[in-house]
Amino acid sequence: MAAKEVQSYLTRQTAWKDELRQGKMFGVLIVQTEHGETGYLAAFSGILAGKNLHPFFVPPVYDLLQPQGFFKIEEENISSINRNIRQLENDKAYAALSAELARTIQSAEDILATAKAQLKEAKTAREQRRKEKELNAQEEAELIRESQFQKAEYKRLERSWKARITTLQTQTEDWERRISALKSERKTRSAALQQKLFEQFGMLNYRGELKNLCEIFGQTVHKTPPAGAGECAAPKLLQQAYLHGWKPIAMAEFWWGDSPKTEIRHHGHYYPACKGKCEPILQHMLQGLQVEENPMLKRMQVPSQNLEIVYEDPWLSVINKPAGMLSVPGKEDAVSVYSLMREQYPEADGPLTVHRLDMATSGLMLIAKTKRVHQNLQAQFKNRLVRKRYVALLEGIVPKDKDTVDLPLCLNPLDRPRQMVHTEHGKPAITDYQVLERLDGKRTRIAFYPRTGRTHQLRIHAAHPLGLHCPIIGDELYGEKADRLYLHAEYLEFTHPITGETVRITKEAEF
Repeated sequence: MAAKEVQSYLTRQTAWKDELRQGKMFGVLIVQTEHGETGYLAAFSGILAGKNLHPFFVPPVYDLLQPQGFFKIEEENISSINRNIRQLENDKAYAALSAELARTIQSAEDILATAKAQLKEAKTAREQRRKEKELNAQEEAELIRESQFQKAEYKRLERSWKARITTLQTQTEDWERRISALKSERKTRSAALQQKLFEQFGMLNYRGELKNLCEIFGQTVHKTPPAGAGECAAPKLLQQAYLHGWKPIAMAEFWWGDSPKTEIRHHGHYYPACKGKCEPILQHMLQGLQVEENPMLKRMQVPSQNLEIVYEDPWLSVINKPAGMLSVPGKEDAVSVYSLMREQYPEADGPLTVHRLDMATSGLMLIAKTKRVHQNLQAQFKNRLVRKRYVALLEGIVPKDKDTVDLPLCLNPLDRPRQMVHTEHGKPAITDYQVLERLDGKRTRIAFYPRTGRTHQLRIHAAHPLGLHCPIIGDELYGEKADRLYLHAEYLEFTHPITGETVRITKEAEF
């Protein structure tokens, strides 16, 4: 109800229409006052319409935009350094000097190369004269003097060009030292400003304990708070509640607007707090409250620990992994394909599992009973000799009957285990697809043929706006949660490591 009221409020804010269309995270917190009354607070992440103070929404934990505050003053100082750097880098005298240095180096290389070729030709001519006739002492002495003179001339020419280049390099390096000094000052002042800023974010918890961001993130692996820490909706909401002595009851964050280019967000959908930026803060701020178990950490109920063996021979087997089961052991003590196969084949001398499926994905997995077979099968996967087919149900209608999705992927460092599309840091990820059926004008049954095997590749290629823009049903990371993830590895084709025969295995999905 509270979230719907906030969303209704947003639809009426015509002045923010363009910015909201680009997408932003909003949050709602239900609170209880000391008198037992309930109400709600609303917040937005970061800055909205160039400001962080707006009626209807809670204020920031620290207002870094206040004109006379240290942040804006030092930010202007750093901006001044940036202007000085740009002025030096774009100075015509520096550009002319750099160009002259480049021309001089090129001229030196060309002239010295020609002179060296002439030396070689003269040497060849002298050797030819010695071959043609026997030289007397005077003629031999003349050839030696000629060689010495030409070498000395080359050395003088070389020293002359080196001196000219050194002079220009010295003048150029003077400019570069000034630029480098400014960049070093900028780096130092920026780091100091970030440190001071993070120290201003004093985050409360329900017990009334106060910690700044440096103290909170000092207990994490990265030690340093990421940019924008403390400015998301959830920390703002909790901070405001604690300052007024109100008890948090329930909280939710939703995305409003278009999805960003790298991450996957759907308009109006609810999302958990990001792991890198907010999770450490919330672990502190929620202390003293009785909270439900994080739904992202709950394991799906695995129906049985008896894996169905679809194919087996003395060297390998193919099993049907149920949705919700780990492929290999994780941090928690949970059942996995590996642990069950280790019990099934106690004499196996290899790593057993040849490849992995996401925990939420069901379907065919190859199990190798010997190290030799394991190495052979892994090589087939590495060299893309194994043919795979997945079937999935998508939320939405895919218009093309078949096509290819090519979107590079990498880990989202601030929101593990989510992956994201990134043209610079992403690894190639290519998926061919074919529509099998369009259901009720709302859903699509589809076959995926991945050419690469990146983490969450099919899930992102399905959900991303630059992909199919139709998330897999039940994908709680990139779509909406359901009773399961409707993705199944239904077909494997590989060359048997021992017999050399082509093995084709099919296990149709239960959905």
